[in-house]
Formats: sequence, C-alpha cells, structure tokens
Amino acid sequence: METVLYQFLTEVPQAAAIWSALFLLALTVLTVLVARPERDRPAVDPAPTPTARELAAVEAADLRRYAEEVAVAAAGAAQTARRRRADWLAAQEATERAWVGYDEAERAARRFAGAGALPSPRTPRTPTEYAARERYLHRAAMAAHWRGDLSMRQLTDVFAHRNGWDPRRHPVEQEALLSRAIRDGKLLAHRAAAEREQAAWRSAEVAAEAARALAEEAYAAAARLRPVRVPIRPATTTAARPATAARWRPARVG
Repeated sequence: METVLYQFLTEVPQAAAIWSALFLLALTVLTVLVARPERDRPAVDPAPTPTARELAAVEAADLRRYAEEVAVAAAGAAQTARRRRADWLAAQEATERAWVGYDEAERAARRFAGAGALPSPRTPRTPTEYAARERYLHRAAMAAHWRGDLSMRQLTDVFAHRNGWDPRRHPVEQEALLSRAIRDGKLLAHRAAAEREQAAWRSAEVAAEAARALAEEAYAAAARLRPVRVPIRPATTTAARPATAARWRPARVG
C-alpha cells in the first residue's frame, strides 16, 4: 500500500510537468503562426496587366463574333422574307381565282333571275312529279358539290330540305335557288381569300422590314471589322521637279 502511494505521489507531478511543457510549446507555436501568417501563405503572383494589343485582339474577336451572329440572323431573316412574299403571292393568286369564280356565279345567277320572271311551266302535281323534282334537286346539288360550288353544309341543307330548299318547287325555280346559293358561297369564299391575302401581305411587309434592318446591321458590323486605312499622300512634286527639269534640259555642247 505504501509502495503504491509512493509511486502515485512521485509520477503524478512528473506527468503534470510534461503536459505543462507540451501546452506551453503548442501555445508558443500558435502565437507565432498567428503573428506571422504571411510566412505560411503561398506567394501569389499578381495578374499581369493586359497590353493594348491584347485588348485590341479581344475587342476584334468580339466584333467578329457579333458580325457572324448578325450575318446568320440576316440570312435567316432574308429567307423568311422570301417565304412570306411567296405566301403572299400565292394568296393573291387564290384571291384572283376566287373573284373569277364569283364573277361567273354572278353572271349565272343574273341569267336565272331573268328566267325567274317568267311563269313556271304547268305540270301535273302528283306524287310522281314531286318525287321527280326531289331527285332533280338532289342530283343538281350533288353535281354542284362535286364541282366545288356548294359546301358540305349547303349540301346538307339541300338534303334536309331547310333554309329555303323545298323539293316540291319546279326545277326552274330550283336552278335559280341553286345559282343564288352558289353565288353567295363564292362571294364568301372571295372575302375570306381577300382577308387571307391582306394578312399575308402584312406578314410579308413585317418580314421584309426585319430583313432590311438586319442586313443594315450586318453591313455595319462587317464595316467595323475592316481596319481603318489611312490614305497615303502622294510624294510632293518638289522632288520630281528637278528630274523633270533634268529630263527636258538640253544637252550641253562641249
């Protein structure tokens, strides 16, 4: 028991002294590092200042890139403008065809309008006659539909016997009604074609204006890439005068 107590009393002070010495050493090293941190920092070289030639090269590269992008955009805008113009010309032709169709239908309707002033022929009003009139109306309406003169909606009205289509009318009256229906349909088709032409014209104008603006910008960007050429002044004539004088001076006689 005494031996153990003796070892404890002798070894504890030694350990405390060792730990105290280590703590003081660590504190000293930490103080030195905090006081002189630049010694442990790696040396960083300052960024080199770009020269005027390097800055000019970077600016030229930016201008070249911008000029290329604007040139591509101008080419795309020009292609779009050509396509929109082609669409407008096609719409214009469609409008002219629609007008020709309406004009023909109008002339046919006028002819039937003159015939409608005459009294209808007297025919026996029997079920057979009415069935024949209905078949005539249906055949005439189908023929007009296959020609493109009657829409599907108008043909449906004919077969449904609505909107004024009465199969009991005389074939002359049916032809007059059919001609007027064709004329009205052609008129609506012409108006729709004219509206499409106007829309196509406006779209073509907008596309052409955008193409012109981009073309001007592309030309200006390309012009900024060209180096500024200083005109070389011709040599003064004072230096050439002695040679001219010597050329035309008569030879001396010895």
